[in-house]
Amino acid sequence: MGDFDVAEDALQEAFEAALAQWAAAGPPQHPVAWLVSTARHKAIDVLRRRSLAEGKRDELAAWAAPEDDAPVPLDSLRLVFTCCHPALAPEAQVALTLRTVCGLDTDEIARAFLVPLPTLAQRLVRAKAKIKIARIPYEVPGDEVLAERLGAVMAVVYLVFNEGYSASFGDDLVRADLCAEAIRLARMLVGLLPGEREPKGLLALMLFHDARRATRTDAEGAIVLLEEQDRSRWDAAKIAEGSALLEQALRGRPTGPYAVQAAIAALHARARSARETDWPQIAALYGVLAAIHPSPVVELNRAVAVAMADGLERGLALLDTLQLPGYHLLPAARADLLRRLGRRAEAAAAYRQALALVTNDAERRFLERRLAETTGALSGD
Repeated sequence: MGDFDVAEDALQEAFEAALAQWAAAGPPQHPVAWLVSTARHKAIDVLRRRSLAEGKRDELAAWAAPEDDAPVPLDSLRLVFTCCHPALAPEAQVALTLRTVCGLDTDEIARAFLVPLPTLAQRLVRAKAKIKIARIPYEVPGDEVLAERLGAVMAVVYLVFNEGYSASFGDDLVRADLCAEAIRLARMLVGLLPGEREPKGLLALMLFHDARRATRTDAEGAIVLLEEQDRSRWDAAKIAEGSALLEQALRGRPTGPYAVQAAIAALHARARSARETDWPQIAALYGVLAAIHPSPVVELNRAVAVAMADGLERGLALLDTLQLPGYHLLPAARADLLRRLGRRAEAAAAYRQALALVTNDAERRFLERRLAETTGALSGD
């Protein structure tokens, strides 16, 4: 078709139609196929109307060519590859795919990128304009170019999982549908490129995290911290599958960032109790990750691991060197270390900073509870 806006609009109309029809009759046997088919038909309608004035009969014929309405499982993954075109800046590839293919809201994507909402919105506008001006084809790429787009595609899949695992907005901490979709895409990615090790690391990482998804909140939806979770309820099958994948991902050099993160997650998943967690090894692995994939968020996690391995004061000192404007987990991490150190007035101030930034209601309730505990202890002195 060659027109990204038409494709995006058609997909959005298909989602709207699904909301109306599925609510009454239930979802079809092949929901993805239904959405693809409906979007195609709506796009054809648009082109048909355009063809009356612009003579796009050849383009219309190409789109209207008979196709199987039940696409092969790889089709949805290949759509992600389509958006990750190398002519676009890497951050634009990821943002555009998350918005167009994965259906995340612009504010959810902005939070994932740690950028202001207007910045992310402008990034999307520029990406669409580049597609139109450069005449980038909106088409499924051939197998020969899949590997060069792998990095952006894995970033998309992991960001989808992260949004599901810790939702940016809403009442619930977890969006199980996004977690499941990301894992599904990662499985297909492993099958599509079996010779690549990093997709295996990515899938292992998500499986380790997802294995304890059911224990991250209680019956009322309140957050349960890792150290307090019922480890007997963790999904042993997912941990075993993740372990097998991690072993494959770590064979050979260089080791990729997803494999390193999976190794960290494995240490948490295999620890029989919070006390048995190998924090020194986790801190060391975060050091490796910071060297191959430096970012302030990695440094935040490394600081927390150092605090648990080498002392709270040392971890706090590392946190105090970081700048992550708008990211509520930085003051939340500071607050937790200060609370553990007994510096309650400082902890309360940090909890208030985190509360001013948090957007998820479950996380807000958790921080409010911690703040109340901290200020209650202060008033009791």
